[in-house]
Amino acid sequence: MMKRRIYLSMCALSLCTVLLTATLIAGVIYVRFYESMKQGVRNEAHYIASALNLTGDRYLLAKRNAADTSRLTLVMPDGSVVFDSAEDPTRMENHLHRSEIDAALRTGNGEASRLSQTFGVTTFYYALRLNDGRILRVSDTADSVYTWVLRTLPYMLLAVLAVFLVSTIAAARQTKSIVTPINALNLDDPLSNVVYEELSPLLVRISKQKAQIDGQMRELLKKQDEFSAITGSMNEGLAVLNAKLQILSINQSALRFFGLPLDDWRGRHILATNRSAALQNAVEQAARGEPQAAQLSLSGRHYQLFASPVKSGDVISGLVLLLHDVTVRHEAEQLRREFSANVSHELKTPLTSISGYAEIIQNGLVKPADIPVFAERIRTEATRLVALIEDIIKLSSLDEGRPGVPNEPVDLLALSQQIVQRYVSLAAEKGVSVSVCGESTVIDGARPVLDEMISNLLLNAIKYNREQGSVEISLSRSPTQAVLAVSDTGIGIPREHQARVFERFYRVDKSHSRDTGGTGLGLSIVKHGALCHGATVELSSEPGRGTTVRIVFPL
Repeated sequence: MMKRRIYLSMCALSLCTVLLTATLIAGVIYVRFYESMKQGVRNEAHYIASALNLTGDRYLLAKRNAADTSRLTLVMPDGSVVFDSAEDPTRMENHLHRSEIDAALRTGNGEASRLSQTFGVTTFYYALRLNDGRILRVSDTADSVYTWVLRTLPYMLLAVLAVFLVSTIAAARQTKSIVTPINALNLDDPLSNVVYEELSPLLVRISKQKAQIDGQMRELLKKQDEFSAITGSMNEGLAVLNAKLQILSINQSALRFFGLPLDDWRGRHILATNRSAALQNAVEQAARGEPQAAQLSLSGRHYQLFASPVKSGDVISGLVLLLHDVTVRHEAEQLRREFSANVSHELKTPLTSISGYAEIIQNGLVKPADIPVFAERIRTEATRLVALIEDIIKLSSLDEGRPGVPNEPVDLLALSQQIVQRYVSLAAEKGVSVSVCGESTVIDGARPVLDEMISNLLLNAIKYNREQGSVEISLSRSPTQAVLAVSDTGIGIPREHQARVFERFYRVDKSHSRDTGGTGLGLSIVKHGALCHGATVELSSEPGRGTTVRIVFPL
């Protein structure tokens, strides 16, 4: 922690400073007292020399037993010691070669400092030549200086401790005053901070790096928004997983498939969202490095799953899942299979009849008088077969969105009246009245297709009506749409069949349909013809009360 380090550094610096100061003070005191001691020795030597020159050796005898720290020594010019206030002179060696004695003999005075072999302490010596040629030497040890310093040491330590305590308090406050502005730096706007001049290069660099990071973040967010916009508009589901099969990214289509909330999907395990065996197998195989494809079904819809591993070198770092909704294709395939089966069945019936009648005639099993009857049956079945094939061809063209003729302005009212005229005799045979009402309504469309659509609706309304029933074709329009409605008073359609009557070959009552000669494709042609015109087909019916089919054309 920076604050702790600064505080400890300042305390250590304070302690070192106080100790160094105390040591320097002690050294200065020692030097000053040592110099003072030497000066005292010099003064004392001159004082005693004056006394000896005036009174003679009696003064030395008085000084022998005095309680004095200074030591007096009287040396003859030949170096022999004749008096010493601390030792027996007869036991002392010749002092002629002592530096202070030699200097005094030559110049009149001399001094020296050395470690005394006699006392084992540092001693200052001062020698002065007397009037009679003898040398007076006064000496004193540094012992007294050390003693004085040691006496003052406890007080100095107390002073050091007091100063150190004050320093720690000052260091704490100073540390706080240094760190607080740093902690209060506004890193969102580094250049707005006015703290320390030394921090300016750092703040400028932080500001530049922040600008670079902000730019990179904006670029990343832009790319993320672009990626989200692209993947969000995909009909395919897209999910990115990490190596632990947890979701890192997912688009809305995949969220709908897995049933995940918009704001609570990140980090979820993919197999916890859907326990399909196909999904589990595909994901586990892809996690081993093998791209997989699988078919999934959920809530009545069908999906094609592609699971691809994402490799970083030789390591699988994640997976990418792509879900393609193939419900329409699946249903189309199912319809194709059903259509093929139905076509085969529908074609087989008249062909079987034609083949049977022809075989009977060929084998001579028919009386000549009955041949016209059998020929009529063959012609009827052939006509039905041709009608069926024509309807299949029409429906195939409409399925591909190409009616085969260009669009033109078509008046639905006039077209309906023309169609009614074609089926007046059929309606009269069935005892059904047909009428057309409404206003002139012109749309842009393919006339043959519109003719086929209205004709099929009218034929169904006549065939499945009751005696003395009625059929009405009505037309209306608004600024945005035109509506053609065909209403009858016929047998009606049960509710459970209403959603399927527009399917190919679907019949509510198969036996009755056979009797009416229908192909089972009429309403499918109506539905696909409406799709080619961008129109919608609506049906409402009640059994025993009739049916109304409305075609709504956009304008």
